[in-house]
Amino acid sequence: MANLKQDSVKSNIDFKRSDSIHSHVSPWLARILYPLGGYLVLPFFFKKIVINGRQNIPKTGAILVAPTHRSRWDAVIVPTAVGKTVSKRDVHFMVTTNEVKGLQGWFIRHMGGFPVNTERPQIDSVLHSIDILQQDDKILVIFPEGNIFREDTIQPLKRGVASIALETKLKEPERDVNILPVSIRYNERYPTWGTRVKVDIGSPLKVLSCDRKSLRSSSQKLTKSLQARLQELYESQSA
Repeated sequence: MANLKQDSVKSNIDFKRSDSIHSHVSPWLARILYPLGGYLVLPFFFKKIVINGRQNIPKTGAILVAPTHRSRWDAVIVPTAVGKTVSKRDVHFMVTTNEVKGLQGWFIRHMGGFPVNTERPQIDSVLHSIDILQQDDKILVIFPEGNIFREDTIQPLKRGVASIALETKLKEPERDVNILPVSIRYNERYPTWGTRVKVDIGSPLKVLSCDRKSLRSSSQKLTKSLQARLQELYESQSA
C-alpha cells in the first residue's frame, strides 16, 4: 500500500496544507464488515489462519502497526489480528491515493483509510498519522515495505514509519510510542482458495526520545531495528 518516500517527516514533503486528509471508521459499517470478514469471508476463503502473539499488543500508548505486505488480503487480515475485537481500538490505514477512488475508495475512507501521495507526500498525511497515534482508541497501520512483494524476504523498509513514530514522541514526550512488527505469510505466493495463512505479532519496538537534530539518524537506527525484527519473524516459521 503506502510507499512513503521520505528520510524525515520534513524532507520531500509539500508543506501546502490540505483539509482533505482525514479518516473515519463508520460504526455501523464496522459492525457489518468486521464480523463478515473475520467469521465468514476469511474462514471460507482460507484453509487455515493462525495468529500468534496477540499478547504483544500494547494495552496503552500509541500503536503503529508495521506489517509485511504480500497480498491485498493483508488489509483484511491485519484488522482481524489486531483490530477492534482484539485491542478495542479502531484501525486506520495509510494507503496510496490511487487506492482511494470509486466504490473501493468509499469503503476505504469509511473503514479508517486515508490517502498519501507517494510521489509528493503532503504534510497533512503525516500530521494526520501523528494525530491518530495521539488517540488511545486508535491504531495506525503503515506497510513499511511500501508495495506488495511476493518474495520470501523482507524488502528494504521506507523510513516513513520510524519518522512518524519519532515525530509523535517529539510532539508528546510523555506518551509511550510503540511500533508493532507483524509478519504475514501465505503458503502460496498468490493466495487462492484453500491457502494457509500465518500471522506472527512480534514484541513492540519502544520509541525512545530524541531531539530534532538527531531525527534522521534516529529514524535510520529505528528502521534498521524494525527490518531485523520483521525478518526474524518472517523466517521463524513457514505458513
